[in-house]
Amino acid sequence: MQQIAPFTLMDLVLAAGEDRLVLNPFSTPREQQRAVSSAAGVFKALGHEGRLRILCHLAVRECSVSELENLIDARQSVVSQHLARLKADQLVLARREGHTIYYSIGDKRIADLLRAFVVHQHQAFGGTR
Repeated sequence: MQQIAPFTLMDLVLAAGEDRLVLNPFSTPREQQRAVSSAAGVFKALGHEGRLRILCHLAVRECSVSELENLIDARQSVVSQHLARLKADQLVLARREGHTIYYSIGDKRIADLLRAFVVHQHQAFGGTR
């Protein structure tokens, strides 16, 4: 079976500025569909409160499962399920040190996206949400 190279939203964009995007006129509808589908998967993973809370903590520093349990006040099994989903979606990386597994955000752009969203929420809603 032939592996299809990933096609991202940025492949659809020729230029991105603060207030506009210039779409790539050479992208095909199929490429556009793959890119949007991939992006939707990321947003779906981010759309769960527990996973979003985990990612916000990981945007600050790497954490072990037990640290994340305490930070988000959730059972180990719940945290592990969220981390498995985030890892499958390639949003987090895991590294083992002895018996402990530490997780971190796998792509700096995801941390940047989270920071931008937090700033947006604070500016739009005055930090009340």
